[in-house]
Amino acid sequence: MRLVLSGYYGFDNVGDEAILYAIISALREADPAVEITVLSNQPEQTAAKYQVKAVNRWKIKEIIRAIRSSDGLISGGGSLLQDKTGNRSVIYYSAVMWIAKWLRKPYYVYAQGIGPLQSKRNQAIVRRTLAGSRLLTVRDEESKQLLERIGVTKPIEQVPDPVLGLSADAEGPEERLVAAPYIAVSVRDWPSEHHYKQELARSLDMLAADGYPIIFVPMHGEHDAKASEETRQLMTAEATIAPHEAAIMEKIKWIAGSELLIGMRLHALIFAAVGDAPFVALSYDPKIDSFAKLCRQPVAAHVNEKWEADMLYEQADVQLSKREQAVADMQLYTNEARQKAKQTAQVILQEKGRF
Repeated sequence: MRLVLSGYYGFDNVGDEAILYAIISALREADPAVEITVLSNQPEQTAAKYQVKAVNRWKIKEIIRAIRSSDGLISGGGSLLQDKTGNRSVIYYSAVMWIAKWLRKPYYVYAQGIGPLQSKRNQAIVRRTLAGSRLLTVRDEESKQLLERIGVTKPIEQVPDPVLGLSADAEGPEERLVAAPYIAVSVRDWPSEHHYKQELARSLDMLAADGYPIIFVPMHGEHDAKASEETRQLMTAEATIAPHEAAIMEKIKWIAGSELLIGMRLHALIFAAVGDAPFVALSYDPKIDSFAKLCRQPVAAHVNEKWEADMLYEQADVQLSKREQAVADMQLYTNEARQKAKQTAQVILQEKGRF
């Protein structure tokens, strides 16, 4: 079976790269002979990294050629159909699915987080696009409710994020950054009237005073490395910033090996869940709240609202003092989710006989 994968790939965002890696791994586990072509911003890098074919996601002729020669298109996962960052995402990812439709190729929506969709026009585009999908799966209840609210009538299945199908015990390079039990941190830039980096730095200083080394794990290349450095500069305690160019499995292992993650990036939280590490979330988007709710882990604050360092420190202190219970609470979701995370790939490949 030959499949084309469309998503936010080739942009050095480790969360989206982890999604791609997880989908490829699940497809190959279900069918080692599957042929995969990825639409990528850096096709040569993607092809070399994942041992797949890759084409330039911005060249329409290459996209058409890839989909025409395939048995179908996978759109996902991640937050592709949303207009919080503008209209381009909805238009681009819907257009790729319409190309598959015009070429009479089936397309599958793979564990996506949908929304927000603030524009009525974008809601109509998404509704019409997803109506033609062969399989429609989303990663949280809020996405399912949003699609139902805007008029999507076809069956919608809620499935785990594909990254939950990865294992923190998988073989791969591992560099030990500190010897002592440590706190991992994932921070990103986000427009806010409140000085959330300053409050985060103050709370990290309190945790450092309790004897925990602080390690920042940048999830989006140089962007998050810069945000990490800005936060570190606001601290009085010493802190380490992990290499931003490190491999996916290295970052999973660093987060999984922590006593606690304090995280803004969704896939930093998911990496913690993969490795049974409790977390405290700082939210900038409903997808953060949704995943924290699934894992029964606390959201200490929303970066767009006023909050103080004590709030985050107290939540972190509770998680650390009751760590075994926090992990047990998380596993009520993750133990089952790990088993289900690969099922979407299996369902798609079971359609092979229909072509």
